[in-house]
Amino acid sequence: MSAVEQYARAHVVTDSPEDADAVPVVLRYDPAGDPRSVRVGLPGPSEWVFPRDLLEQGLLAPVSRGDVTIWPCGRVQAVMELHSPQGVAVMQFDSKELLRFLRRTYMAGTPVPR
Repeated sequence: MSAVEQYARAHVVTDSPEDADAVPVVLRYDPAGDPRSVRVGLPGPSEWVFPRDLLEQGLLAPVSRGDVTIWPCGRVQAVMELHSPQGVAVMQFDSKELLRFLRRTYMAGTPVPR
């Protein structure tokens, strides 16, 4: 079993048109650590850890647990809302990037036959 790390781009949702650029995000999964969790690393030291099934369910229908809410946005995008004492971050992803990451996490958790 091996760790999965995938880079993605997310659009930060704000009221300001100047902040419409995509930001780099790192999606991580380590089955040796907690096989039920995924990590989302934002620019800077911010990293969010939440259940992998929350990400999977959030691609199909709105779902929320603790400080993380995920919901589909149309047919090809998903929105992730992260709450912290510093504020709220709302990011929009291409769903296919998140689906590719999820597939890779399930493949990483399965031993490869010899």
